[in-house]
Amino acid sequence: MLLPEPVQRVIEAFSRLPGVGPKTASRLTFHLLRGQSSLAEELAAALGGLHSGTGSCGRCFNITAAGRELCPVCASAERERGLVCVVEEPLDVLALERTGGYQGLYHVLGGALSPIEGVGPDDLRIAELLERVRAGGVQEIIVATNPSMEGDATAMYLQQQLAPLGPRLTRLARGLPMGGDLEYADQGTLLRALAGRQELS
Repeated sequence: MLLPEPVQRVIEAFSRLPGVGPKTASRLTFHLLRGQSSLAEELAAALGGLHSGTGSCGRCFNITAAGRELCPVCASAERERGLVCVVEEPLDVLALERTGGYQGLYHVLGGALSPIEGVGPDDLRIAELLERVRAGGVQEIIVATNPSMEGDATAMYLQQQLAPLGPRLTRLARGLPMGGDLEYADQGTLLRALAGRQELS
């Protein structure tokens, strides 16, 4: 079946999003087509203002509202200034903030080291992190890169660069998820869980 060009263009645009295949793209497009036109107009307006309405924090490189020098986390006087959590992407900041259990600052690298994809240290915000630490005031850095080959390589590189500068370096614990069964855990997860075991108290 041949679709009108505007419909096909929307399907193709949705298909380019991560995690959206052709079927989901078609469902989303036809939902917008069947629904009230105000929904499609609202979506178009929101997408139109996405880039113009956002910017990058001058300190941690998280996303923030356009025209703001600092994001709300960096601007807050209530955050623990000596604690910096290093993450790969702004979505990682969002995940940690949802927990409500972290009160320090962040540093968003903008990815992870990946020689295969041509991503080296100069492509990430590592130099800016080193500058922040050299400026003083940072007592602990939590390396919260993803538990992947790229994330682990990035963590090791950060450790090499940051260790001579003196802050305490920690890494997020890894192991078995709550509610998980040992029989379904992979070997790497079990090994990390054994290595990171804690005292019962």
